[in-house]
Amino acid sequence: MSSIAVGTLVWISLQPLIRLFLCVGCGFAITKAGLFPAVAARGVGQIIINAALPNLMFSTIVPSFSSSNIPELGPLVLIALIYMLIGTLISWIIKQLFWVPHRFRYGILAAGAWGNIGDIPTSVTLSVMASAPFNGAKDEDLAVGYIAAFILVFSITLYPLGGHHCVMMDFDGPDLEDDQVKERLSTKHSKALSGLAAGFVHLRRISLFNHPPVKEIHTEAGQTTGEKEFPRVTSTHDSERTVTTFNNPPGQEEIGGLASADEHSLSIEYLDPISPSPTAVQPGLLITDGSQKFLSLTFGFLQSLMYPPSLSIILSFIIAVIPPLKALFVSGVPGTHIPTAPDGEPPLAFIMSTAIFISGASVPMSLMALGSALARLNIPRSQWSSLPLSAIGTLAISRLVLMPILGILICQKFTHIGLIDSSNNVLRFVCMCVSSDICGLSLLTQVYSGTGNAEHLSAFLIPQYMIMFVSMTAVTSFTLHILFG
Repeated sequence: MSSIAVGTLVWISLQPLIRLFLCVGCGFAITKAGLFPAVAARGVGQIIINAALPNLMFSTIVPSFSSSNIPELGPLVLIALIYMLIGTLISWIIKQLFWVPHRFRYGILAAGAWGNIGDIPTSVTLSVMASAPFNGAKDEDLAVGYIAAFILVFSITLYPLGGHHCVMMDFDGPDLEDDQVKERLSTKHSKALSGLAAGFVHLRRISLFNHPPVKEIHTEAGQTTGEKEFPRVTSTHDSERTVTTFNNPPGQEEIGGLASADEHSLSIEYLDPISPSPTAVQPGLLITDGSQKFLSLTFGFLQSLMYPPSLSIILSFIIAVIPPLKALFVSGVPGTHIPTAPDGEPPLAFIMSTAIFISGASVPMSLMALGSALARLNIPRSQWSSLPLSAIGTLAISRLVLMPILGILICQKFTHIGLIDSSNNVLRFVCMCVSSDICGLSLLTQVYSGTGNAEHLSAFLIPQYMIMFVSMTAVTSFTLHILFG
């Protein structure tokens, strides 16, 4: 690839991020100037969630999807779930290795699982799709439709399936000082190391215990013995448990000098699965409670699907795959003959044009609202040395370096096996681009904190924004190189 082509790819990748940061910067600046108070930001958030975003989903999904390409949702949902599982696993490992503030002990799992799907990937993707080598408006609509699948998975797993509880539980119970958290983690590490050492000792004992029979080298009661006998096993039962005892033959020492017959015997105690438990639950009560819990979860799941963004996505896909319904909103649907309005357009084309008009505010408003949220985060500038720098740095590198590498490898593997169409560059670009997203949930953390602050999340979030400018440019450039290089 020539140097000119490399420069072109870098500029195509850098341009959307410049536009993104300018929009975020506007929201940040007017908030710091006191022109965008919190009540106004909350109002803008309601407009985005309940009006702008649903119209964006509707105006892009309906024209872009049909029964011919709806199967592409399968790989999108699968990749979205894989990214969430990888992010959760990475965050859990970080939590086990490094100390994390008590009020972020579960939030770090949410930070790894759920990224900022709506704002940043949409902004970057729209900008990239608008220029060559992509096909402008057609690819823009298709890309947003693909992102809608990620948003739908995000919404369902966060609310109906209870993912938001990870953030909520951070603020349950009394607070703990950082020194207490560090001490607990140190104790946990010590116990883990002790358990590991004990495991090695146990394996060594088992290895010695299972050694082939050896000849006795001593006599008892004036007689020589033959091959060494293994311990005898006896079992006794009571109403609730079984006790199995390994007794050595009289006068015979255990191999390795564990114990003599006159001193100890090895007993293993376990619950007898046949014995009834004294606190067993009556079957009828169990069924009743289980049914009530299932109905409650089902109702909550269905209720959460009624939120405007989720409902808009679901209805849009339904309309898109039913030709007579789709023909009411857009023209040129094969195999349909719907009477047109007096202006020659489909009967409900005015609804589509209204949705397109409103949707134009979704991305810039979302980015400015994001900048406003960043401006309100409590940044402990004088306390960086007391922050969990190891966890902060590891999470940032994992999300913005490791995750994109894994995402590109996964997407390339899915393309190789045919799960992703190798000729669909829009689909491939979206799947790879989303993998380089930063942590989300800043608004949710501020809501559940009770004080409107999210200082722990801000400490983890701000370094990611600083790295994102370079990492996302690199990921976008490399992805374009894979697709068109």
